[in-house]
Amino acid sequence: MNLPPVIFGTLIKRYKRFLADVELEDGSVITAHCPNTGRMTTCAEPGWRVALSDSNNPKRKYRYSWELVHNGTCWICVNTGRANEMAFEAVSKGWIPELSGYEEVVREQKFGNSRFDLLLKKGDALCYVEVKNVTLLVDDGTYAFPDAVTERGRKHLNELIEVVKAGHRAAMLFVIPRSDGSHFRTAHEIDPEYSQSLEIAAASGVEIFAWQATVSPEEIWLSEPVGLG
Repeated sequence: MNLPPVIFGTLIKRYKRFLADVELEDGSVITAHCPNTGRMTTCAEPGWRVALSDSNNPKRKYRYSWELVHNGTCWICVNTGRANEMAFEAVSKGWIPELSGYEEVVREQKFGNSRFDLLLKKGDALCYVEVKNVTLLVDDGTYAFPDAVTERGRKHLNELIEVVKAGHRAAMLFVIPRSDGSHFRTAHEIDPEYSQSLEIAAASGVEIFAWQATVSPEEIWLSEPVGLG
């Protein structure tokens, strides 16, 4: 998928979760919206190059949104909304073999007490897919999720188990918008309960996939599967 046109700058700091001060290439300093509620560990160091999109909306308090950061090795997409967009594109176009062959792909569909990112349909066959954005790279060189304790994430896993019990397919799709690591695993050192919940979900029939994205300032797309560690 194509990204909107971006401008470049240098990260000064990220703060209050939703804000980031950036020095643009002309030397001016602006405050941009940060569309990422996580801790952003390993993808928000001061001094790193960033790419911002321009809303061109004079009514917005913060005109620019932080899209990408470069850590000296690769571009990383920090806009978590892009993960859902990439997943929708990949599934709709049949790029993920295990999730291909469906006639319809719709977004934001409710099951039980949760709303899942994707619902795949073919006749009476249904597959609910929850998408998680993975930006954390841990010391052993693997990608890991989550980067903070997530009760909401555990709730989604429990609901996916209920999807399986109801006779449908259920899948977790971890989208990794960076290319400097290897395998994917849960961040058990950060949230052991989520790690245990994912193991229970997998044993209950929830399918687990991790896909890495190719990221550039012009476009991003899910390009290859990542092994589960």
